[in-house]
Amino acid sequence: MAKDGDNRKVVADNRRARFNYELLEHFEAGIALVGTEVKSLRQSRGNIQESYASPEGGELYLINSYIPQYKHGTRFNHEPRRKRKLLMHKREIERLSGAVAREGLTIVPLKLYFNNRGVAKLELALARGKKLHDKRETEKKRDWERAKARLMRERG
Repeated sequence: MAKDGDNRKVVADNRRARFNYELLEHFEAGIALVGTEVKSLRQSRGNIQESYASPEGGELYLINSYIPQYKHGTRFNHEPRRKRKLLMHKREIERLSGAVAREGLTIVPLKLYFNNRGVAKLELALARGKKLHDKRETEKKRDWERAKARLMRERG
């Protein structure tokens, strides 16, 4: 996985995933893209909010991600919501698909970015869905941290 210190250009960030899911393990995957998709992503256009990864036939696919059509594309422009193949090692794919099948976990995309070599990458997480009371607890904790920071600032 890429370190936070790397100079990578984040195109899309799924902040809602951290609220809706308990993230267990992080992975990094490449994405098989066509030319106009790369050009559209380089313009910082793309959305992975409602997308997920699904193991199908020994491969991993990103489903329901949105990369809008390239403005200056021709009639050979790409489909905005097509299935995109994720590029990972076979063992990682087998491990993820086993966790999804056995334990009922979900593979959630967290960030879509270009690494320092200019290659499009996707940060994935193996996640378990939170229940309503877990979400409330997370919200309470976040509000308390915010209030605590405000008090500390006021008192010096």
